[in-house]
Amino acid sequence: MTVEVNGQLFRDGVAVEGFALEDISDYLLEPDTMVWADLLDPTPDSLGQLANELGLSRWAIEDSLADAERVKASTYSNHTFISVYAVGFDVSSGSRDPVSWGGLRKQRISIFIRANVIVTVRLSDPIISATTGTVAQFGAGARVTDIEALIHRLDELGGYQLGVGMLLHGLLDVVVDSHFEAIGQLDEVLDSLEQQVFDTKTNPRVLQRSTYTIRKDLVALRRVVLPMSDVVELLERHRDVLKAPEALRARYEDLYDHITRAAEWVDSMQEMVVTVFETNASLQDARLNEVMKRLTAFTAIIAVPTAITGFYGQNVPFPGSGATSGFVTSTVLLVSAMSLFYVLFRRNGWL
Repeated sequence: MTVEVNGQLFRDGVAVEGFALEDISDYLLEPDTMVWADLLDPTPDSLGQLANELGLSRWAIEDSLADAERVKASTYSNHTFISVYAVGFDVSSGSRDPVSWGGLRKQRISIFIRANVIVTVRLSDPIISATTGTVAQFGAGARVTDIEALIHRLDELGGYQLGVGMLLHGLLDVVVDSHFEAIGQLDEVLDSLEQQVFDTKTNPRVLQRSTYTIRKDLVALRRVVLPMSDVVELLERHRDVLKAPEALRARYEDLYDHITRAAEWVDSMQEMVVTVFETNASLQDARLNEVMKRLTAFTAIIAVPTAITGFYGQNVPFPGSGATSGFVTSTVLLVSAMSLFYVLFRRNGWL
């Protein structure tokens, strides 16, 4: 497997050409240099060689190549390891219909920080839907570790002079942006779902399945979004490891605020999904009660002619038996009783 390596070298706060991965350990000795190496599909051997060159923990290396790893930040003797997820939804069709919703996509990004070097590790294996289990193209968030996009953002902020702390902030900020984008898309789908709850034309089974799908997406999204606050808190406690200047404090506080808002948004949406699910169940019960009332009313009405015709069908003489007057009397009783029952049921809202 070919390892795709992208990178950028900064000297004295200025991006320069000439980045070489094999020289990455030499850059550790240059205090005015900052390096970002982005590895796509690294093999265990190639990543192991890089780990030996930078003195990275083998436990962190295993975590970066594991099939699944939770969002976390860990500090080691000479470096910090961070595992985060960019998220998005497959919205290539542009549909916000809950029935055709594509499900949540996740892409894990492992980050190693040592002194003035940042290494990001991405795996380009097919991204599996957390809901449907199907393979699909990754929508929002695919640009998370796009070097040109991030460098452009750092150019706008003028943050090269603030070192790896600023570069890491930029990485995490773009990841959080992907969270907000995904949450916003899911919120639109949830709004559409709420409107369908009171639509009598909506198939109840389809609505229940859509609600369950969105609920699973929210659970998976919550597992990615909520731990981000722990990551930022750990980085704040170990500012000396990142050599982050005081000027970055406000930026990390703002990032923490964004993460908190995203977490609160997810929690409120999760409560709304539960409300939609319970409301739909209540409406189904109410509609079932209406059906039962109507069936009961029609059964009572139909029981009237059955009783009258049964009475006049006796094999014993009775007033009007065998005469036209008896037929007229039974017909009048039948129509009058059925009309009376219909009026009573209609007045009481059963029909």
